[in-house]
Amino acid sequence: MARKTTLDLVNECDNFPYRYDDVKTYDHAVSAYYSFKLNGCPSTLGYVTPNIAGRLPLDKHWSVDHVNHTLMFQPQNASTLEQRNAILAEYLQQVRQQHVFKVLDGWRDELYPIYGPNRELILSMERSASALFGVVTYGVHMTAYVASDSEGGMKIWAPRRAETKQTYPGMMDNTVAGGLSTGEEPLECLIRECEEEASIPENIARQAKACGTLTYFHIRDARAGGETELCQPECQYVYDLKLPSDFVPKPGDDEAIDFRLLSIAEVQEALADGKFKPNCALLLVEFLIRHGFLTPEGEPDYIDIVSRLHRKMEFPLR
Repeated sequence: MARKTTLDLVNECDNFPYRYDDVKTYDHAVSAYYSFKLNGCPSTLGYVTPNIAGRLPLDKHWSVDHVNHTLMFQPQNASTLEQRNAILAEYLQQVRQQHVFKVLDGWRDELYPIYGPNRELILSMERSASALFGVVTYGVHMTAYVASDSEGGMKIWAPRRAETKQTYPGMMDNTVAGGLSTGEEPLECLIRECEEEASIPENIARQAKACGTLTYFHIRDARAGGETELCQPECQYVYDLKLPSDFVPKPGDDEAIDFRLLSIAEVQEALADGKFKPNCALLLVEFLIRHGFLTPEGEPDYIDIVSRLHRKMEFPLR
């Protein structure tokens, strides 16, 4: 398998077309999807593939316009957020029980937030269903590192995902990562995930440094599990954590097999070999840039890469 350049890694994760690159290609891509909308909200909340729109069971709370490519959630007699969420939750459970979509086999009993044009919370949706509707999801990603050791130089703690994971089994991951549930703040989520995934106690996790966000628009392939070609626009809150040299992260759940302490050269080698999960690779690219390991002198696509780390989304954000 050909080794990946840094730009290849960016393209693999942020792989929805850009309008400014090629208007016709972008317009053609967008026109192929159905716009997911909530009755009463003017914004498009996500993109749905024709395959999903065509197979989605319909009831009085849903309508599909196959001419204008619109999928509308129109909850009847629902005047509050809680009522809308209850109708949506009951509907998705029914779809799950009918085994319509494979992606729902990964049901998590976690709610993801969906926001309107004024950053208001307008829906909460089961995590595993979010990719069906192509809505923006949020998460935290943290890179834990050791500044130097007896051999000198920075090293990064990288876990390997369990082979039993529905999504990207066996691939390498960021030290800690997790999805942001409805009502949860990024740091709160990070502290929880640190304990669950890496056995990092709260007093250490709170030392993590917020380093901004990463936004990208990913189109899922078979490695993600379930249906392919689903839209997955994401915003990740990025954190760094400098760990003591004698602290060893340990899997706190069944998410990871183990943790390995890798030199920067080993991380770059693993990235080039395509061993990291696509969005984790993008997060590490951003880490390498911030810490001066990826520079304009050594990377011919530096400007393009840096600009691609903060994509402007087509949908309302948090």
